[in-house]
Amino acid sequence: MTEDKHPKGKENAKSFHMFCEIAGAFAPCMNDYLYVYHLAEDIYYISEQAVDRFLLPGNVFNHVPDVLDVLTHPDDIEMLTADLDQIMAGRKDYHNLEYRWLGRDGSPIWINCKGRVLKDENGNPNIMVGCINEIGNKQKADNISGLLGESALHDHVIRLLPTLNQAMFLRIGIDDFKVINERHGMEYGNFILREVANRIQHCAAPQQFVYRIVSDEFMVLDLSGADYVKMNQLYHRIRSSVDDIVASEQYKALYTISGGLVSLQDVDASESEYNRYSEIMKVSEFALTEAKLRGKNQLYYFRPADYSAFLRRRYIRSCLRRSLSNDFQGFSLHFQPIIMTNGEFLFGAEALLRYDTPMGEKLSPAEFIPILEESGMIIPVGRWILRNALEMCQKCRDFCPEFMISINFSYIQLLKSPVYEDVMRALEEAQLPPSSLIVELTESGHLGNNPAIQSVWKKLRALGVNIALDDFGTGYSNLLNIGNLRPNIVKIDRSFTMKALQNKYEYELLLHVIKMVHSIGLNLVVEGIESHMELMQITAMNPDYIQGYYYSKPCPGDEFIRKYHPSGSRTVT
Repeated sequence: MTEDKHPKGKENAKSFHMFCEIAGAFAPCMNDYLYVYHLAEDIYYISEQAVDRFLLPGNVFNHVPDVLDVLTHPDDIEMLTADLDQIMAGRKDYHNLEYRWLGRDGSPIWINCKGRVLKDENGNPNIMVGCINEIGNKQKADNISGLLGESALHDHVIRLLPTLNQAMFLRIGIDDFKVINERHGMEYGNFILREVANRIQHCAAPQQFVYRIVSDEFMVLDLSGADYVKMNQLYHRIRSSVDDIVASEQYKALYTISGGLVSLQDVDASESEYNRYSEIMKVSEFALTEAKLRGKNQLYYFRPADYSAFLRRRYIRSCLRRSLSNDFQGFSLHFQPIIMTNGEFLFGAEALLRYDTPMGEKLSPAEFIPILEESGMIIPVGRWILRNALEMCQKCRDFCPEFMISINFSYIQLLKSPVYEDVMRALEEAQLPPSSLIVELTESGHLGNNPAIQSVWKKLRALGVNIALDDFGTGYSNLLNIGNLRPNIVKIDRSFTMKALQNKYEYELLLHVIKMVHSIGLNLVVEGIESHMELMQITAMNPDYIQGYYYSKPCPGDEFIRKYHPSGSRTVT
């Protein structure tokens, strides 16, 4: 930077240096960045700490328009240039814009840049002085609750972590706070936030710091050395105090609080301070969510094993979604034969869903099917099962004309998708009669008296589809379901079968069940037969069909056809 030899140039340079010195003196006392832009001489000064944050060549530089072109987000350059052109032309004497500068890693950072233009003695734009603040930054404090915010918690924890060995984090959330805002308005909601914040602070002991971190959630950082017992007592003091707020307001709004408690010792200490703080926030959010999922108005102690299981479910959910978007890649059907007791002929097969993750890991149906159900992905997957199972049935009918395929329907499918229309469409596409299909309902014990389920079942029965009541013998509601669902087939669960083979009373009970099922004109399948001895004992009871490892484990379609395609006979060997 060179000083101009002309008197006016010297005066301008002197003014610029003076403003730079003032800005430099104030900069260490501020979170924002002060700048001085010598418009006439094309020189720019900015607080030194900005160089560590933004993609700047230094805190003093020339060729300002060129630097701004590199520094400013491409989408914002035109807007910024237009504003500076007006300032240079003397049509504006102020600058106030929100736009993005690029950080040193190239990421966009939202700023609000304000500046005032100082003119020379001829009225020409000379120097612009101003301030830049990051508008994307989190607030240090919250004016509604009167507490420090998450940004302050972050700074506190980061400062302590290098030497901190023990701490507790109690994350508190107001249950159903959204309902309070909806019914009573945000003003009353803000009143509740202030009152709850006051009660938490009142209950907190020395060395227990309270922050409002987001929406209706608060964090108590305990540095007093309290253990789980003392933190549990703190939570219950806060809960009792919040109950007093509800009562004092004549129960205008009914709400409770849930809490998630995390010990620093349960957070990976090998991570950097920043990553460890991020992990604290993630696991505390998980802990609070668990408390709410378990019924609300309670405290959940964070357990790493629970979090690992949660991460496992999240990973599987991600894999399943990826497979759905890639034309169901990873899903497959295996088929287990259903054999006629009389003559041991092939009657049909049950289609069973299998899944391999994109990484090649084979998952148990007990692990991935509940995730399909809770996410709703079971609906498109169920349609895929239906189409592919009927395609298999079509192939098997080439050598076994009366072959029937059995598929499981989830209660989610029945309640949330047009199952009847899906079945009709799939049968029409496969050119198969409705009688070739058996549909089984899982969790039927819970839903047999559901009107929506009964309606779908009635329509499918009228269409000619066979209805099977699955897992019979696992619950006392099954007998009622026979009346409510009016199945064609009852399937005896293996657990019931095993009890009957090991206990005379249970054997007699199963025998009476089989007689009862036959007396009302229904067929019966016994599942889980694995040995010749079991087969002999069960066939003595005269069931209609047998299913189990004795005949075959579930296998892929090609293997199933190789096993049962007759060279000349349909007899199972």
